[in-house]
Amino acid sequence: MIEKVFSLAYPFHLLIVDDGSPDGTGALVKAQQSNYPGRLFLLERSGKLGLGTAYIAGFRWGLEREYDYFFEMDADFSHNPDDLIRLRDACVSKHADLAVGSRYVRGGKLINWPADRIFLSLGASLYVRFITWMPVKDPTAGFICYKRKVLETIDLNKIRFVGYAFQIEMKFAARSLGYRIAEVPITFTDRTEGASKMSKGIVREAILGVLQMRWRSFFSSYA
Repeated sequence: MIEKVFSLAYPFHLLIVDDGSPDGTGALVKAQQSNYPGRLFLLERSGKLGLGTAYIAGFRWGLEREYDYFFEMDADFSHNPDDLIRLRDACVSKHADLAVGSRYVRGGKLINWPADRIFLSLGASLYVRFITWMPVKDPTAGFICYKRKVLETIDLNKIRFVGYAFQIEMKFAARSLGYRIAEVPITFTDRTEGASKMSKGIVREAILGVLQMRWRSFFSSYA
């Protein structure tokens, strides 16, 4: 992933957030940093603190360093790094405030996903759209480009979800603050190694959490 991102035409910087992974992620990144000085960074945290807190830690790290665009993506090649340029273009040239790599807009595709996962994902997307009224066809997507002003405006301390529902809440927060969301079609390829972290608890968090999130929005702002 490191080599692929740095081979792209645009000179991206890359931050790896490592929550004490037992697979040697931190050591691998440190070994590569001398090959990409000033472009490859590592943020190490102790213990498994949740997907959402890892992203927020990364956002805060970038906000301290004057970056204008922030990307989040999976590092198992489920998200194609080539699409980073298309997401950036949607924010730079097409005036989106955040661009979502979407599986469910025209041109989007899923590869190697079993039927039950597709059914669950599509059902979740429809449910979220019904409850939140967000005009986003892939609200659970995790391949996103944010403009700096979006992350500066959202009070990240008010983001409550730490699991997969984090993706929903960030889009909902941005939308509720008036930011424009664009969806860019991508091909999502299921991982060929490792296992999904999807569980009944994650599904429960999303179902109940979206209702709570919508209810809270009537009484408070994310700013």
